[in-house]
Order: sequence, then structure tokens, then C-alpha cells
Amino acid sequence: SGPPLLLLHGNPQTHYMWHSVAPEFAKHFTVIASDLRGYGESSCPPATPNNVHYSKKRMAEDQALLMEHLGYRRFLVVSHDRGARTAHRLCIDYPDRVIKVAFLDIVPTLHMFETMTMREAMGYHHWLFLAQPYDFPEKLILAGQNGLLCKKFPTSTGGTSLHPDFPALPPFFHPDAVADYTATFCREGNVRGMCEDYRAGARIDLDHDRESRAKGERVKCDVLVLWGNKARVGQWYNPVDVWKTYCDPSVNVTGYGVDAGHYIAEENPEQTLKYV
Repeated sequence: SGPPLLLLHGNPQTHYMWHSVAPEFAKHFTVIASDLRGYGESSCPPATPNNVHYSKKRMAEDQALLMEHLGYRRFLVVSHDRGARTAHRLCIDYPDRVIKVAFLDIVPTLHMFETMTMREAMGYHHWLFLAQPYDFPEKLILAGQNGLLCKKFPTSTGGTSLHPDFPALPPFFHPDAVADYTATFCREGNVRGMCEDYRAGARIDLDHDRESRAKGERVKCDVLVLWGNKARVGQWYNPVDVWKTYCDPSVNVTGYGVDAGHYIAEENPEQTLKYV
């Protein structure tokens, strides 16, 4: 019970990423945790030359329609990674729907591409790899027996190993969550959807973002920005200052660094709950 709260996951995750914080949120909110299109159990539309099926406009529309279908015209959003990019577009296209939004460990897609240097290109190499034309990255991923998934997650001793050639994942990745993420990387439709998500991010999403900037369309609800102190966003950018340029001047933008890497909600759920 309580106000509706939409949780949007990142890559290469599913709605399982909220397993440590959703029960606490549910004490105060009506929690809806969905899988983005192309991920988890959601549908995986085919690839197209313009990647339109996976544009953040289309993915944001999914979430707006989902919430409306459930009877929630206005709602709050907590979002991570790719889900946060969807939430950003949700705020732009449906400004009357989003009451408040939290963006976890991202700066806007347009800012990243327009300021990208060798540092960002090497650090976010998967952005450029996954955005290659269909179906080159798909074939390599499906042939790699989860190698990319292991590469994307931080490694340490203990936890669950996804592949004998890679160290075990840290124990903060719950076994059920790991199983869900792994299944996503084994299904052709999900791999295609993930790549289309990144292809859209490097093409049609930038067109939409530039159109919005030209029209003066900005986020009009209060914004919370969280970043992992051990991750690149907090080390390479000033997230609050960056987000302020994408928000209406009247908006209150606050932010905090969390003692975590990129996977904030799973690595440090206590601080995530404290700030959100």
C-alpha cells in the first residue's frame, strides 16, 4: 500500500536487482518492478534498421502504459542504468505522470556521447560493442557462454561463478538474481533486445534527445541522483551539476555518493534505502 513506486532495472539485470530494497520500499509504497522490453520475461521485438522498437521513447511508453493499466496515473520512479535512461525519457515525454525520480549511477546519454573521450570509450567499451550493427555482437555473445556477463560484473572471491574461466561473482548478487541474469544472456531474443537497446542509445535516442533539447524540454520533477563512489560516474563526472543542465531551473536536484560500485542497490542496499 501507499503511493505507487516504479522500479526500473539496468543492464545486464532484470527486476531481480531490487531484491534487497523492494521489501523495504513495500512498507511505504505500492511497488511495481518491471522488466524492460528485451530483458527478463518481457517481450523482445525484432531488430530494425532504425532501432525504433528499443528507443527510450518506446520503452518509456511501455512503462507509462503499464502504470496506467494498473490504475496509476501518477507515480514515483527509482531507476538504475538502462532503466534510468528510460526514466529520463519518461520524465520528458510524460511530465504529468512522474512525481519524483531517482537516477542511479548514470549521467544522461546525450551528455556521455557528446563528451566522450578515449577514457570513456575504453571504460564503457561495451556501449560501443553492443551498438554495432545487427547481428554481429549477438553472435559473439551467444557463442561466448556468458563471458560478457562475467566481464561486466565485478569479480571477487566467494559468491557464484557463471563460467569456469572467470572468477566468482561477489556474494551480494543473490543466486536467484544471478540465475535470472544468466538466463537473459542465454536467450537469443534477450541478447538481441539488449543490443538493440544500446544501438538505439547510440542512434535514435540521440536524435530524440537533441530534439528535446532544441524544444527546451527538460525534467520537471524533483530529482535524486545516486552514484557509486567506486564506479566511473562519480569519478569522471559531477553528476548533480550535469543533471541540473537537463532539468528545469525550478527543479530540486540532489545527489549522494554511495559506498559501492555501479550496482548500488545490490552492493549497498542500506545506503540506497537511506538516501532514496
